[in-house]
Amino acid sequence: MANTFTKAKEDAKNIGTDIKNKAQEVGSQAMDKARDVASEASHMASDVAHNVGKRAEDATSSVGSGMKSLASQVREHGPQAGTFGSATSAVADTLESGGKYLQEHGLQGIGEDLTNLIRRNPIPAVLVCIGVGFMLSRALSSRS
Repeated sequence: MANTFTKAKEDAKNIGTDIKNKAQEVGSQAMDKARDVASEASHMASDVAHNVGKRAEDATSSVGSGMKSLASQVREHGPQAGTFGSATSAVADTLESGGKYLQEHGLQGIGEDLTNLIRRNPIPAVLVCIGVGFMLSRALSSRS
């Protein structure tokens, strides 16, 4: 009887160890699967962000092209001489240079230039932000 009890105890211990090992194996597999799913989701999010960024850059380039086209139309249809001719030429030149800038630099170039401008002029940048914030708060509070 003691021998049977010892054998049953040993069998129970082995079954417990087997269950523990199986649970660890299933848990490990679940963790691996979760890592794979998270990695796949991360890659998909990265792809979506890349595509959105690419579309934004393409749209910026398209706006630049439109500005250059508008500049040529302003030159073509605007007055050529006198004060209005000078104003027309200045507007067309500004549109053309702005369009060229957008085509060449895109949103990333605008961001870099803005960052450099703020670094060179931090106090005026803070004052402009305060002013814009004040105007926004006044505009939003007057609507309420």
